[in-house]
Amino acid sequence: MNTRRAKFILNMAKNVKKLTLASKLVKRGDIIEPTEIISRQSRTDNLRDIEDLVGAGSSNSIYFSPVQARKQRLLNGETPKKTNIKLEALTPTRVPPKKNKKDDQLVTKTQVGTATVVKCKLMPDSVDSPLRIDKIKQELEPQIKQELITQDNQEGLVNIKKEPDPTVEPSLYIEVDSPNPLWYYHLESIRVMRNSKSAPVDIMGCHRCADSKADAKTQRFQNLVALMLSSQTKDQTTYEAMNRLKDQNLTPLKIKEMPVTELENLLHPVSFYKNKAKYLKQTVDILIEKYDSDIPDNPKELIALPGVGPKMAHICMAVAWNKVTGIGVDVHVHRISNRLGWLPKPTKEPEQTRIALEKWLPHSLWAEVNHLFVGFGQTICTPVKPNCGECLNKDICPSANAEAKQKKKKE
Repeated sequence: MNTRRAKFILNMAKNVKKLTLASKLVKRGDIIEPTEIISRQSRTDNLRDIEDLVGAGSSNSIYFSPVQARKQRLLNGETPKKTNIKLEALTPTRVPPKKNKKDDQLVTKTQVGTATVVKCKLMPDSVDSPLRIDKIKQELEPQIKQELITQDNQEGLVNIKKEPDPTVEPSLYIEVDSPNPLWYYHLESIRVMRNSKSAPVDIMGCHRCADSKADAKTQRFQNLVALMLSSQTKDQTTYEAMNRLKDQNLTPLKIKEMPVTELENLLHPVSFYKNKAKYLKQTVDILIEKYDSDIPDNPKELIALPGVGPKMAHICMAVAWNKVTGIGVDVHVHRISNRLGWLPKPTKEPEQTRIALEKWLPHSLWAEVNHLFVGFGQTICTPVKPNCGECLNKDICPSANAEAKQKKKKE
């Protein structure tokens, strides 16, 4: 049944004639009756072109489509009409024509005997030209200065290493007996990453919390207070608490006279703000009695103050007294040192990490390790889900992608 139906449809499709515009108009009964016929005088026959049907016509006219009319004119030997459309010549190469050197006004030829001297006048002679060297220098001077500034900036960018070269041996630290022989390449990479990306510690660290307009003694005290508040507290929280304290004139005498409840309200939401308020009250009493409202100038006496640990003491010595007495190891330095394998064996406490680092790390690098590692730990080597993909040490770090490796082992 389906086969017979398919054959029937195929036969019907063959018998259907294509309807032209003229046949469609005839079927609908829409017959064009021209109002005027303009015959061309050059024609002797009764042939009519569709272009001739402008107005009314007669029933004796023979109608042609535009294609048929043009074909008929060609058969009659007539030349086709010229159109206004400019056709591009179809040449194989379409090469632009060569310029005639004779037309070139900047080229002059002079015959000297049997030789021909050709003079190419690239620009007018200086005598004839209104331009002078001084004027050109004056106009180009701003552009030259801008190019020099741009060149200096590019040279500065080139000097910044994108990635340390492992083939270059650090000659200054060849004899350093480090647990990880690649320690210096780690350090160089961290320097590059810290220079290219700022961290909260750069803007709101403890070294930024003191009032720059205060006297030196008050600034040292404020540095110590910021370090006491920074324990297990984010830099932003510490920075905001220090601003509130500075608004109340942060001095040892002011803290001594301030009620504990008011001090606690100023410190909140710093971690353990009630304990830190108590330590501050005890510390200012000692500073007023023993140090004339100043702070101790050695780590031993600083550590003896209530609420001050070794990390705070060494950082305070560097920031307040500009003396390097040890490495300030906080949670960031402790974590990163273990991840990079900078320790003979893993440590559990920051103080253990400090002792292990100071045994082999050159003294000239102690001052920058804390600042480098804290910012690096805040931005890339974070406590949870570190951004190993962005780290320049990902190929030489023992702990790179450690979490991903542990998941694969479990699976």
